[in-house]
Amino acid sequence: MKKTNLKTLIISILIPLVTGFLSYFLSRSGMAYYETLNKPALNPPSILFPIVWTILYILMGISSYIVYTSDSPFRQKALKWYVIQLIFNFGWSIIFFGFSKLLFAYIWLLILIASIVVMIYYFYKVKPIAAYLQIPYLLWCIFAAYLNLSIYFLNPPTL
Repeated sequence: MKKTNLKTLIISILIPLVTGFLSYFLSRSGMAYYETLNKPALNPPSILFPIVWTILYILMGISSYIVYTSDSPFRQKALKWYVIQLIFNFGWSIIFFGFSKLLFAYIWLLILIASIVVMIYYFYKVKPIAAYLQIPYLLWCIFAAYLNLSIYFLNPPTL
């Protein structure tokens, strides 16, 4: 069994955490607008979102560390898809909150979900536990898609 490289693990965890924080920072101006929107019955309290995302980003970082430190022939492809989904993750908050483009954000989120599925596939080929750690993230994004689309329909755009 390989020895854990603590520095690499910390960097692996910080990458998604910092990405998420930067996305939040760039889109926070739209948070007040979000509070005025009609939301579906299953919409969680706002305080839950940063807690859930922090946990998901930590799991994402641990999972990417497992892949990064492997010697699997699928390592590079898995990490490529990790970066792709992270870019889509970064953009969603900016589109949804920052620009208030609810339908475009939903479409963006569907692409994010598809990229997560592909990433999980390659993570599984590298090491199954790395893929399993991504399942809560995938489920949360599917739930976010439900919320996003519901909010779009509950708040029809005005001309």
